[in-house]
Amino acid sequence: MSGIEGARAVDRRGRPLRDLRISVIDRCNFRCTYCMPAEVFGPGYPFLPPSALLSFAELTRLVRAFVALGVEKVRITGGEPLLRAGLERWIEDLAAIPEIRDIALTTNGVLLAKKAKALKAAGLRRVNVSLDSLDPVTFGRMNGRGTAPDVVLRGIEAAIDAGLQVKVNMVVKRGENERDILPMARYFKALGVTLRFIEFMDVGTANGWEMRDVVPSREILERIHAEMPLEPLEPAYYGEVAKRYRYKDGTAEVGFISSVTQAFCNTCTRARLSADGKLYTCLFAADGFDLRRLLREGADDETLRAAIRSVWAGRTDRYSELRLQATEAAQKAGAARKKIEMFYIGG
Repeated sequence: MSGIEGARAVDRRGRPLRDLRISVIDRCNFRCTYCMPAEVFGPGYPFLPPSALLSFAELTRLVRAFVALGVEKVRITGGEPLLRAGLERWIEDLAAIPEIRDIALTTNGVLLAKKAKALKAAGLRRVNVSLDSLDPVTFGRMNGRGTAPDVVLRGIEAAIDAGLQVKVNMVVKRGENERDILPMARYFKALGVTLRFIEFMDVGTANGWEMRDVVPSREILERIHAEMPLEPLEPAYYGEVAKRYRYKDGTAEVGFISSVTQAFCNTCTRARLSADGKLYTCLFAADGFDLRRLLREGADDETLRAAIRSVWAGRTDRYSELRLQATEAAQKAGAARKKIEMFYIGG
């Protein structure tokens, strides 16, 4: 058992705190339409000033506090985390914490070719790379910067060569890239890399989400299975987000993250820490608890642990389970539910 014996934090629905997702920066070099659309996040957008970001020393203190409450896995996110200077040195610090079993990172892959070897040497084990299409026109439009998929593919190859475990994440949006499902599946099957399909989610308030734009995982699964037969796999651990399948010929796996149509709230073990030190207990949260204030006011480790435990113990989140009725109610009332933006809190 990691952390202090008997000290695991558990929420009101009996879900333990096991995973911590840390946004180390709110800035990104993409303007993906489903996360940071360029028309909203333009040149004058007020991102966090450097002084507002948690330092790596502050982040390490908080990670140790979370570990004492049961966290075993850390995922580094953004924004685009590889934009944060000094990230590799901080990963070395995380890797030195014995209770942490796994350190992973989510990236758009643009800087990965340059950094993959250093990340692996620092102690990173896994990387998830976002890639929504192999078609240059579609991908350039979706990432909002005209960046070609070849840039990301080179990053994926570099990560594999460095010895990192690689998964690729594809957000599927109807009318945008559903025709790319099979080309993506064929490509990464041949490469032997796990591809995960993510339903277009209503994270934040800026991406113009509508239910009609969601391509259900079941539809994606059926398309792939008709050409390349799949068989289901058992979850690898409690709280695993993706439903896993493998090709019957054993070449690779695919996964489906179905937050919209097949909610997995009942086994969610993830806490999220924003770049400026706010603790969120759900990806779809509206408000967070300010841990940075405690840190900078001189709180000791016991106080930090008590604050985190209190927030988690009061957690009742099950937003995805309630999404449809909440969305319908908001539409009838003519108002949208307030939610934090994904670039700020991490995916």
